Amino acid sequence: MDKEPITVQGLEKLKEELVFLKEKKRPEIVSAIAEARSHGDLKENAEYHAAKEQQSHNEGRIEQINDVIARANVIDVTKMNNDGKIIFGSTVFLENLDNGEKIEYKIVGKDEADLKNKLIYFQSPVGKGLIGKNKNDLVEIKTPAGVKNFEIKDVKYI
Repeated sequence: MDKEPITVQGLEKLKEELVFLKEKKRPEIVSAIAEARSHGDLKENAEYHAAKEQQSHNEGRIEQINDVIARANVIDVTKMNNDGKIIFGSTVFLENLDNGEKIEYKIVGKDEADLKNKLIYFQSPVGKGLIGKNKNDLVEIKTPAGVKNFEIKDVKYI
């Protein structure tokens, strides 16, 4: 059972989701199952089967979150001395040297990764390419979409 790195914010988000699933979603599903049961024959009761499937997904997610929390290695970069080096949890400000686009990423764990919110998994091609680099470094990263060239403009531990 390996420890999984996670940011403080990521752990809080998982704990909030767990509370929601247990205290709000679970009772709703139990109520839906009871309602569907009251309709009679369970063999051909689509509402009942849908509610049971929803229950299975909900319980699976609860189990998954509990596992992640149990294996969490919480890393709080705000308590670390920033020497300009990219580490897990740091926020990186980049310039794409191919098109001049300015990009900001936060390096996070698997369960926090969300590209739409600029949260990238530390084991992704971009994450791997950035970890260990320093402010003002030029970086060439091989991605599935091709080679990308970046200049690291700033590194913040926020």
